[in-house]
Amino acid sequence: MLDWLTTVAFTVGDVGTTWAELLGFATGVLNVWLVARQHIVNWPVGIANVLLLMVLFWTAGLYADAGLQVVYVLLGLYGWYHWLFGGERRSRLAVSRTSGREWAGLAVAGVLLTGGLWALLDRATDSTVPLADAFTTALSLLATYGQTRKLVESWWPWIVADLVYIPLYAYKGLWLTGALYLIFLALCVLGLRAWRADLRTAGVPTVVPAGPAPAAA
Repeated sequence: MLDWLTTVAFTVGDVGTTWAELLGFATGVLNVWLVARQHIVNWPVGIANVLLLMVLFWTAGLYADAGLQVVYVLLGLYGWYHWLFGGERRSRLAVSRTSGREWAGLAVAGVLLTGGLWALLDRATDSTVPLADAFTTALSLLATYGQTRKLVESWWPWIVADLVYIPLYAYKGLWLTGALYLIFLALCVLGLRAWRADLRTAGVPTVVPAGPAPAAA
């Protein structure tokens, strides 16, 4: 299976696209579209997507991104469970805003993750893009964690990460994956708008129709 996934599916010019990249493209687009619609099936589709991307990134020398996929599998399982049972009285989870304390924790975690991964990749691997790889890895982890909890602002780290991923994958010759992240960027914007709309709708109080006036005593 691994040999087949790393074989070239088609070639455009002098650039070959493997089956792992092609299938990662298809499952990735489907996954983000499902997340934007808050469909629970996004989690198993996302797990399949990250396993494909793990193969792709390792063969391209993006080691932090390859290792990140293992964490994504665990976050995918957690998110699947939390979306189903993380709401009030173990009901389905609803969209919510990120608190100030959560923002502070995410910011500290992002700095520590970026710095630690940058040092690791620079010293222990032959990565040619250690800082960009570390930064996008940290953002992706934070965004995924936010989405497991349906935090509406979790779309923003994805948007920033996609803006870095697109030129990064183009630089690495992963043109189809670069195009995939361009689509991801558009879907993230749509997802942010959809989740904001859902949050506004949830905050609208239910109007109870007025009943007939009571009879005079």
